[in-house]
Amino acid sequence: MAKKKENNQEQANLFQVSETAQNEESKRNRPSRSKKSTEDKSSATEKRSSIKEVMDGGTDGKVMEKGKAPRKNQEPGSRLSKAGSKAPKDIKQATEESHSDQHDNHLSRFSDYDVHLFREGKHYKLYDKFGSHIMEHKGVKGTYFAVWAPNAERVSVIGTFNDWNRESHLMNVRYDHSGIWECFIPEIGQGTIYKYYIISNQYGYSIEKADPYAIHAENPPKTASIVLDKELSWNDNDWMDSRKTKIGKSQPVSVYELHFGSWRRVPEDGNRSLSYKEMADQLSQYVKDMGYTHVEFMPVMEHPFYGSWGYQLTGYFAPSSRYGTPQEFAYLVDTLHKEGIGVILDWVPSHFPTDAHGLGYFDGTHLYEHADERKGFHPDWKSFIFNYGRNEVRSFLISNALYWLDQYHIDGLRVDAVASMLYLDYSRKEGEWIPNEFGGRENLEAINFLKEFNIAVGAEYPDVLTIAEESTAWPMVSKPTYVGGLGCLIHNLFHK
Repeated sequence: MAKKKENNQEQANLFQVSETAQNEESKRNRPSRSKKSTEDKSSATEKRSSIKEVMDGGTDGKVMEKGKAPRKNQEPGSRLSKAGSKAPKDIKQATEESHSDQHDNHLSRFSDYDVHLFREGKHYKLYDKFGSHIMEHKGVKGTYFAVWAPNAERVSVIGTFNDWNRESHLMNVRYDHSGIWECFIPEIGQGTIYKYYIISNQYGYSIEKADPYAIHAENPPKTASIVLDKELSWNDNDWMDSRKTKIGKSQPVSVYELHFGSWRRVPEDGNRSLSYKEMADQLSQYVKDMGYTHVEFMPVMEHPFYGSWGYQLTGYFAPSSRYGTPQEFAYLVDTLHKEGIGVILDWVPSHFPTDAHGLGYFDGTHLYEHADERKGFHPDWKSFIFNYGRNEVRSFLISNALYWLDQYHIDGLRVDAVASMLYLDYSRKEGEWIPNEFGGRENLEAINFLKEFNIAVGAEYPDVLTIAEESTAWPMVSKPTYVGGLGCLIHNLFHK
């Protein structure tokens, strides 16, 4: 046990050093808080009154007035104490005492059933719940935030709206021990740049994290998330209807794979990459002329290191800002569909990078990854491996897969590096891996996850392709799950 604690402390120190460098860099690049224009006196009074009503109306979802620091006796995770009242002694007491209040007037996008499904690993639309969502509460427009950090002592939202003040906008942990933190912040919305500041209950570890469910992010090397009211326009009804008529029928598939950043460049403008909008007409015409039925994009999701070609993700729900906005990515997909061309995305549920703002060591513990490096760290790619045995992690990943099919009309997902998921000894020497419960080298948790992923996609989108990049002799990759297969429709042996 002492050795384990020592290792955990070393991991915390490693990330603390990374965070320190990150924070110094972010301080240099942060814009100063802009001053709002003055309003009519009566209008301002009315707005302050309305905001105060929002503040007083709930527990979860409740925030302090802008620029107001918490009282000295306020405990992490507790709501702001009213004048003359005694602050709760700890988080447990705070959440228990506010239990009844939360049921009466608490602002949340989560029902009890949502939380139940999440904890069971069966909630597949978490993008409707977690992250940032522009909304109106009691007549006041603002943004709702939710993040999963079960081992956090305190979580706050920081950003351009509060000069990155770590004390002014504390979140509140739900009473149900789900580890979900929430808040509603009035008067902020479209374009707000933000992160979560997390103080762990482990060793005093603290870190600034990007939102795992953010749908838009800053252009790398910047790492913050961006609030976005994502209204997408679609004109591909004919294509989407035609997909349904092809279910179960044999049809030719010829795929053109490309990397966004290097497919074509603009020499006269610094040799930059094409934007999503610029690529739309050029790519659709090229693919059509060449006779391909589909394009396959190397990962479009946000990633900090350009040289990874997108295979080291930090923003699983955000199209990379390098090439434009989410609306512009949707325009690209829509244009391809109107030209009769399907769109396949490379999807990476196999591993994720160790960048300080990402998923790793998220709340001061190994939340998304295995704690033991023999299962949780990839020796070749120097990246973390998802803990497929954790219910909430499976919900995160399957929700992410369905998000791209639901929100962006994607026609297929090619699952990257499946071989690395299936084998516990993948790229490891003897003694560097842990056998499964039966003494074998098969990763039973990953196998079950892949089956669950394919079942979920098939149930919601039977007209979508799932493709496994699996280069070993693993049997029945493309056989149905009910006969013991993994359930993918196509077995892709090589990544060319």
